[in-house]
Amino acid sequence: MAAAYGSKGVAVVTGGSAGLGRAIVVELARRGWDVAVLARGEDGLAGAVAEVTALGRRGMSVPTDVSDHRAVEAAADRVEEELGPIELWVNDAMTGVFGEFLTTDPDDFERATRVDYLGFVNGTRAALRRMVPRDRGHVIQVGSALAHRGIPLQAAYCASKHAIKGFTESVLTELLHNHSRVLLSEVDMPALNTIQFNWVKSALQHHPQPVPPIYQPEVGARAVAHVAEHPRRRTWVGEMTVVTIVGNRLSTRVADWYLAKTGYSGQQAADKHERMLPANLYEPVPGDHGAHGIFDDRAHGTSPQTWAITHRATAAAIGLGLGAAAITLLGAGAGAVRGRR
Repeated sequence: MAAAYGSKGVAVVTGGSAGLGRAIVVELARRGWDVAVLARGEDGLAGAVAEVTALGRRGMSVPTDVSDHRAVEAAADRVEEELGPIELWVNDAMTGVFGEFLTTDPDDFERATRVDYLGFVNGTRAALRRMVPRDRGHVIQVGSALAHRGIPLQAAYCASKHAIKGFTESVLTELLHNHSRVLLSEVDMPALNTIQFNWVKSALQHHPQPVPPIYQPEVGARAVAHVAEHPRRRTWVGEMTVVTIVGNRLSTRVADWYLAKTGYSGQQAADKHERMLPANLYEPVPGDHGAHGIFDDRAHGTSPQTWAITHRATAAAIGLGLGAAAITLLGAGAGAVRGRR
């Protein structure tokens, strides 16, 4: 089946029923994509598809546990049968468990790893099996600053994001070796205000929170959509993502010390007393929970760094203008000093 008239093509978003994935679904539909949503929760799937159709695009929901590779393959078949060839596949599905490694139940750790890492592997495989024979398409991995720097209390998530990075680089080199025109990108996110902090399985004393500064999920969604339209292999989103990655490269020992000192308190919000939702580690949580979590009061809706990477020509022109102005001011100051001699 061909894509709908005026569509940029068919996109698949895993984990698209809530949080960042939900924001990505809406942003892609707003930009003209038809979107298939793969997730477990029926209510969230229905809500996501309703938003897609309200924006005038075709939407489709496929209840899927991404840790099951057979289920992901079957979902991809359904999407292509009903919507048409998949041109864009965004891997975003995740779940989590908060607590120290030694006190985390091994089954919980393995479950989080199967979703957060093998879910990306399964999605990438399903996408490439269809894209490579056609020699076109684009897979985007939603990564994290924590793919470059592990933090306490999230060992399963950090390990999965590190694994995704290595996996993606390996597959990318294979595509390049085979002269494939299929594209593979990684977009690393900062802390986002999503529902995951309300339904993560947590052993923390206080309510879990993303490590500040916190951004709204639309900031990340706009970055993913921009990469879909202007492909780049690697993109860092948000000022703190840059600081985290570069800082860790400069001195891992300093990062170790700093996170050991601040990583526990920085991931807990003692002032938030909302009841946690049931954990979604093994089963979806009923209800349509949308894109945002409970941190709207402290989340930023924009990021200067992200604006700059999505408006490179304008940012470069502004930079050149500021540089020229600085040179002019320095020159005028030097002339004034010479005039007084």
